[in-house]
Amino acid sequence: MPERADAMVADILRLVACESPSDDREAVSRSADEVTELGIRILGVAPERITIDGCAHLRWRFGDGKSVLVLGHHDTVWPLSSLVSHPAHVSDGVLRGPGCFDMKAGLVMAFHALAALPDRTGVTLLITGDEEPGSHTSRALIEEEARRVAAALVLEAAGPGGALKTARKGVSRYEIHVRGRAAHAGLEPEQGVNATIELSHQIQAVAALAAPEHGTTVTPTRTRAGTTSNTVPAHAAFTVDVRARSTAEQHRTHAAIMALRPRIDGAAVTVEGGINRPPLEPEASADLFVRASLVAERLGMPPLRSMSVGGASDGNFTAGVGTPTLDGLGAVGGGAHADDEHVIVAELPGRTRLLTELIEDILAQPASGVFGRLPEEAGR
Repeated sequence: MPERADAMVADILRLVACESPSDDREAVSRSADEVTELGIRILGVAPERITIDGCAHLRWRFGDGKSVLVLGHHDTVWPLSSLVSHPAHVSDGVLRGPGCFDMKAGLVMAFHALAALPDRTGVTLLITGDEEPGSHTSRALIEEEARRVAAALVLEAAGPGGALKTARKGVSRYEIHVRGRAAHAGLEPEQGVNATIELSHQIQAVAALAAPEHGTTVTPTRTRAGTTSNTVPAHAAFTVDVRARSTAEQHRTHAAIMALRPRIDGAAVTVEGGINRPPLEPEASADLFVRASLVAERLGMPPLRSMSVGGASDGNFTAGVGTPTLDGLGAVGGGAHADDEHVIVAELPGRTRLLTELIEDILAQPASGVFGRLPEEAGR
């Protein structure tokens, strides 16, 4: 299918050429315009544009849209002018460019997959504009759409070798502030309350919450403290990144962080932040992975592989409201957020056909009797 691959490559390069860093609302708006025009050309219908706090999201709804939610995002982590140092191009069957893998190729795949459906009735395609920083304006919209459907299919990039993502850790983010009392570090340091020392106690307390045996990581990241080199610091702060495989672990760490108390007399500790995305636990993807595996087998594709990853996506939100969710259905490649971000061109047609057939399968039978059985068992 070289013609189809060529068309998809041209569409991906078009979207990559319209840079869309999440923190630039004007750039995201321009990107939404470009995605809209591409969607109209391929699907023949305009989306509903939903702007929340200045951020542009796009929704195509076919019929009642209550069977399948296809989910993606058009924002990227790359700042404006990244194309100068990382020009988009294709060489030796590899497409490169800022945001191509995460996840503008996935958007093009979604458009082409839906265009190939004989009947799109029951499908909703939602493309958001603020996934990378945590989907702060789109979360409620995503959860609302997820509650309406039987399944959510997420077009985030595939794992290594094309693996689908059947589990993602939940994410919590915090900023912990310490208040002390300033004093001259040479004349009377004993009159101060050293926020940096209190900060060190809090960092150790937070780091001790990690539970490697459960896959829970608790990582102090950015820190700041003090004003001058000869002043006892009156204020210090640090940020914390928590990743947890299970809801129970996410809630355990959250409760412990919110309960932090100062160790030094006269110091005060306050905590901002909380749970950002719930875990996408394996149970949420198990049945859909079986169904996708059967579709791949029927298409003569190699057996699908699955994997669990530490990074989160909007699939965490769809799974969090109880909707069966399968993630990583997007492009095969690598280097997300990195200098070597790339997409394997030859994989685009096959992965897109898999998506088309999977959507059609779900539309035809939203609750399959083969759910929960391994592909080799399903035909017995």
